[in-house]
Amino acid sequence: MPVNLPSIDDQILPPVPGIRLGWAEANIKQKNRKDLLVIELDNGSRVSGVFTQNRFCAAPVHICKKHLSESKQIKALVINTGNANAGTGEKGLEDALTTCSHLAAELNTPINSILPFSTGVILEHLPMEKLLAGLAPAVKRLDANSWKSAAWAIMTTDIAPKAYATSVTVERKDIQITGISKGAGMVHPNMATMLGFIATDAAISQPILDTITKQIADLSFNCISVDGDTSTNDSFIIISTGKANNVEITSDEDPRYQLVFNALLETAQYLAKAIVRDGEGATKFITVNIKGATSHAEAKAIGYAIAKSPLVKTAMFASDPNLGRVLAAIGYASRDCRSLEDLNVDNIQLYFGDVLVAENGGRAVSYTEEAGQAIMDNSEIDISVILNRGNDKATIWSCDFSYDYVRINAEYRT
Repeated sequence: MPVNLPSIDDQILPPVPGIRLGWAEANIKQKNRKDLLVIELDNGSRVSGVFTQNRFCAAPVHICKKHLSESKQIKALVINTGNANAGTGEKGLEDALTTCSHLAAELNTPINSILPFSTGVILEHLPMEKLLAGLAPAVKRLDANSWKSAAWAIMTTDIAPKAYATSVTVERKDIQITGISKGAGMVHPNMATMLGFIATDAAISQPILDTITKQIADLSFNCISVDGDTSTNDSFIIISTGKANNVEITSDEDPRYQLVFNALLETAQYLAKAIVRDGEGATKFITVNIKGATSHAEAKAIGYAIAKSPLVKTAMFASDPNLGRVLAAIGYASRDCRSLEDLNVDNIQLYFGDVLVAENGGRAVSYTEEAGQAIMDNSEIDISVILNRGNDKATIWSCDFSYDYVRINAEYRT
């Protein structure tokens, strides 16, 4: 089961004015499950996105980027699960465009006002007859109160749906933020198989929305790793409908900017961490804090070296305080960040929880195996690395590797 992930049944997911969602059971990979989602946007809505940097990026990613650059008005998003439409060549592009064309006809809108998203098995063509047949039922179900059904509709190997909502009062106006995400495996985003969609009724100018989306991605979905594999389909979208009728935010110096930014970041970080908590086979949720780096990139390189190390992750699963594996990961992080080539390991302090594990280049004198074991027995583990060479920091969220991770991926196509 997901590690300490609250059920969405226990959450209130208020509608976002200007957004309607509809789902269908298109039987793309499995029967009798929600696997197709349409999100319709009111006119005047603004959309921004960041996408995978995998060079084998999926056909829908190409089309999304194209349509975002061409169209001043995005009208709808369409998401299918069960098939990634990646590694599908020219036919994959044609299929993504055909999906856009059919939904555009349903909604009486231009083709380039539709953004397609896919997630699932790579190197297989979309079952277009099934997918297209599901569009009309999804459109018929469009409703502002369907966020929970939407969270179910975008799942693949996820055990649990992921959603979050919050609000912030800005100049006596309540701003609503609601979002959903999916992902459990092939998760090591490098954006700009995870998907994240957040909507707000705040009015935000397009340039500022683009800046916010990139910054929030870097502080949330770009700070997680389940298995170190960057998907072909990673996509993160923020929608601003403007229905709160607030004066449009056009500058990051606007005093309202930080309030809205913080609420969006809170939502994105919750959804990102929910993906890790539901990582394939996960039994431990791991937070890696790097402090005292000379740059954010340097801190992130060390954080990811620890978070995606198979040896660290398997030790976590076994609750084995084999903490030298963490030191080894810190030591080879320079392969991804050249500024670490002069890292002085004698200056580093390593903590598990509040237990000092290593300092002065070796085991801390105060450390005991019993203290380490007590930390490792927890389902949530904090690792802190103090580099003592600068003022930058980074936080990465990850999970362990269990027997079930191997089983799930061995059986993925069966």
